[in-house]
Amino acid sequence: MRQFEITCPVGREPRLDDIRTRAAEELRLRRNAVVNVIDPTKSFQPTMVGADATCYIRRRSIDARGDVKMVYGIEAYGKWEQHQEYELPALQDVHAAEPVIVVGAGPAGMFAAVKLISLGLRPVVLERGKDVHRRKGDMATLSRTGKVNPDSNYCYGEGGAGAFSDGKLYTRSTKRGDNREVLLRLVEFGADPSILVDTHAHIGSDKLPKVCENLRKAVEAQGGQYHFESKVVDITRDEDGVFTVRTQDASYTARAVILATGHSARDIYEMFADKGWALEAKGFAMGVRVEHPQSLINRIRYHGEWMPGMPAAEYSFVKQVALEVPADEELVERGVFSFCMCPGGILVPSATEDGTIVLNGMSNSARSSKWANAGVVVSIEPEDVPASYQADGPFALLNFQRDVERSMFAYTASQGASNPLAAPAQRMDDFCHGRVSRDLPETSYFPGVVPAPLHELLPHIVSERLQDAFQEVDRTVMRGYYTHDALLLGVESRTSSPIRIPRDPESFQALSVPGLFPCGEGAGYAGGIVSSAIDGINCAQAAARLLRPADPEEEVAAE
Repeated sequence: MRQFEITCPVGREPRLDDIRTRAAEELRLRRNAVVNVIDPTKSFQPTMVGADATCYIRRRSIDARGDVKMVYGIEAYGKWEQHQEYELPALQDVHAAEPVIVVGAGPAGMFAAVKLISLGLRPVVLERGKDVHRRKGDMATLSRTGKVNPDSNYCYGEGGAGAFSDGKLYTRSTKRGDNREVLLRLVEFGADPSILVDTHAHIGSDKLPKVCENLRKAVEAQGGQYHFESKVVDITRDEDGVFTVRTQDASYTARAVILATGHSARDIYEMFADKGWALEAKGFAMGVRVEHPQSLINRIRYHGEWMPGMPAAEYSFVKQVALEVPADEELVERGVFSFCMCPGGILVPSATEDGTIVLNGMSNSARSSKWANAGVVVSIEPEDVPASYQADGPFALLNFQRDVERSMFAYTASQGASNPLAAPAQRMDDFCHGRVSRDLPETSYFPGVVPAPLHELLPHIVSERLQDAFQEVDRTVMRGYYTHDALLLGVESRTSSPIRIPRDPESFQALSVPGLFPCGEGAGYAGGIVSSAIDGINCAQAAARLLRPADPEEEVAAE
């Protein structure tokens, strides 16, 4: 096998003959060799039987470091090389199979359910929120009135937080597992095949709900169950190892439970604490949503060469910023990085309880709005929070997070904002110079904004590092990023869970509760749609090993 790259102008596709010629050179074939080219984004693949070689388009990205161009990563196999493309495991009929309870219908829970079906087990999915279509009404009410439904919002409901956050599929790392199963399942259930090759793939918040619905219908058709508006209020385990999971109005039993409740399910952590089950504080990140005119980001990233038809430009950065800690009188470095960048997107309220303000971003598939937004956040470790929180043990960072979210709400309430979820906001240059903005630019955030001293409302360990980072990014990464036209809105605080539910690295079971599988972002073991989905798959496989201990070798062989 040989790997190589082909480039072409943005908005065009490479000529197939160019790929064939290059493949022949790489494999040392004659120039007129017969070479098949497989493009997974196409429904029709013209191929020749007995070809000398076969090429697969594996990756597609934009390179804007010099002349802006598309870069295609190609794998080429000679006919003498054995190669078999990955095939999805078949879904089985599980109507009469042993149940596994899956708590949560976000990416981790959804993919755990599908994997259980392929392994011959019956998933029973319990979701506190509504199905992906009915939750839209609650989100519209949230933006319009500022009234939070604590069980149906931008975080809770079918699809989880990712369903209305662009559907970004940026994780390409294989350290957690094979991402091909995730991407191919998404395509199987309706996602555009472009996600199979795009380095920064996305589905779009307008299209992902249908994908979630199709996945659910496939699970139900094979015998799995979904129960919406079924908030879990208690989990018990008897001496025989059988779990009883209680919701507001029903009980379910099984020998294995996959807990995939997402990063905001505080009540689940409190239940663990009440039962004496293991929890530990975990680092997370906090900062602001940064909104620029998309035209400005296009101009920066494309070096002024952006033209209609080119995709809305993205950006990402990571900086290490040192801050002196008074107690120790030493400099402590923490990462400052962009997070969940939404080109051509909008800002949305992501609070899950009254009296707090939390922001997130989303984009539809076309990414056609006139704004670009991203979280820009600072890493926070357990030792970074004030001493007053240390007595809270595993809840130290979670309580710190909540108090900052409450301070944002309290400030806008004190200013008489018409919408309770109006966000405190500040122009970027004013934030860095420590002054309240006299006026604010137009924003995509529907509940509105209030001029605020974000440099004071944010913890100093966050604000001071952000002030340094914005200007450093402008100097070293994106000239023009630091501008009076950029708007900062607070707060971006739900980057990941500030608590981890410890689990055994081999069995995936909670250290204190055999048979319970903490999973995904809420358990502290993932960050994003793909990594959460992979973790769901891993936990489903682990549950199958627990319930059918004679089968692991068969499963590995099947994989």
